[in-house]
Amino acid sequence: MFISYLIKTSNLPFRRCFCFNFVLQLKQCDLGKRVIIIGSGAGGLASAILLAKKGFEVTVLEKNSTFGGRGSVFSAEGFQFDMGPSWYLMPDIFEHYFDLIGEDIKDHLTLKRLDPSYKIWFGEQKEPVSMTSDLERDSVVFESYEPGVMKKIKIYLQEAAAKYNVSKNTFIYKPFDTVFDFIDRKTIFLWTKFSVISSFHKHIAHYVKHPILRKILQYPLVFLGTSPYKAPAVYSLMNHIDFKMGVHYPMGGMTKVFEALYRIAQNNGVKFCFDTPVEKILVKDKVVTGVKTTQGQDYTADIVISNADYHHTEMHLLEKPNRQFSKRYWDSRSVAPSGFILYLGLKKQYDTLVHHNLYFTDKWKESFEAIFDHTELPENPSYYVCAPSKTDPAVAPEGHENLFVLVPTSTGLNLDEQTISAYRNKILSHMRETMDLPGLEQNIVYERIFTGQDFASMYNAFKGTALGLAQNLMQTALFRPKTKSTKVTNLYYVGANTNPGIGVPMCLISAQIVYKRIHGIKHGQPLSANDTNF
Repeated sequence: MFISYLIKTSNLPFRRCFCFNFVLQLKQCDLGKRVIIIGSGAGGLASAILLAKKGFEVTVLEKNSTFGGRGSVFSAEGFQFDMGPSWYLMPDIFEHYFDLIGEDIKDHLTLKRLDPSYKIWFGEQKEPVSMTSDLERDSVVFESYEPGVMKKIKIYLQEAAAKYNVSKNTFIYKPFDTVFDFIDRKTIFLWTKFSVISSFHKHIAHYVKHPILRKILQYPLVFLGTSPYKAPAVYSLMNHIDFKMGVHYPMGGMTKVFEALYRIAQNNGVKFCFDTPVEKILVKDKVVTGVKTTQGQDYTADIVISNADYHHTEMHLLEKPNRQFSKRYWDSRSVAPSGFILYLGLKKQYDTLVHHNLYFTDKWKESFEAIFDHTELPENPSYYVCAPSKTDPAVAPEGHENLFVLVPTSTGLNLDEQTISAYRNKILSHMRETMDLPGLEQNIVYERIFTGQDFASMYNAFKGTALGLAQNLMQTALFRPKTKSTKVTNLYYVGANTNPGIGVPMCLISAQIVYKRIHGIKHGQPLSANDTNF
């Protein structure tokens, strides 16, 4: 019955794959030694290292002038800005990957645990609250809104921890070749014991009643590019990551993670070609043979791994007979938000800000509807302000402030200069009043604006998404586009649009799943030294 339900409720490509390719997907590729990786984001870099250490000849082709994908960095007028990821979460996933490739993460990163983890302003009130990832200290905040709630919060977080541990050790490292990978004993345990199918919003409502506390527990869903009203309850594990594991910062910025991966890749013989966009993936008799660049150069390969946008790879780099999914399929996908981003250099430092700052609108549900159900700039948005110079003076000139301002928006927006300017003024005005930043606009000495159109042009991002496919129930695990092509032998996909999903840690895991697929490793546990034998 459960198998029947999965098949009936899944998308057509899955049903086709299940019905006709059930055995074919178990076939091993011919392990030739030449590998081409398209894109140098986290997944591409991590895959390159794993395969190079195994003796493969790896070449990475990157359309932009530097490595990192969305994790790239830029500098201007003495300010350094991480362009994308700014939260260092799930430190255990990073540590595991570095251990796997024979590296001590401490040799590459200097991590600082943030205290407070973040500060929150609310539309309902002027007084902000600070969260510390210290449950005893944070309990003061929770109890001030809902006396006696900590007993339920502790139970909730215990369950969240169990979800995280079960998921990490049995679920998120799975290749998901067939429906049976989805319904093994340990996975069924996860689904039945922890009510993972119910909505995240409804799940939280069983534990806390106050709307502000619900917002504090719901906000991490933004990291997964989905709404708490549409995400499955399994993602309460994000609260375990938040409150128990804490928020860290690599000194020098998140770019240091990507610099480390790039350096390790080079040390293992990986070749990088920048300013080299791929025009076409070459296929003969349903077997990948290489790629062709926009400069007209052919690169021969036994294996091709795309770290480019999944939609772009399928619809633009592959000929129609070699595509797994149709335009109709992509049009039906739920896409994670885009972003209206301000990179600001200030000649003043503001004491009211900490490293991570969040504003939660009182129009909470409406703001998610504006992002996911409409194509418009949100009228009353929540937003995020990162001030890394609070922790790291190296990213801004002395006495200055470095700000990264992110407003989640719907995808597919086509904003003109007038609209961009007006929305910029609106956000800055709101920040000035809400976060007590007097003279904000007058203290700006450097400014850059980045929108969904820039995500589309710079990263070939589907509909200008900042993150990829949303992490909702029907786009998770078995229902997410696979890391291995069902149409072309030896063609693989890595990154946020495939398993396990969005975020730098997930991309590191995605690289390990690709390694498993190439080498025929079937288990769902994290990749180990026994699997690689480097």
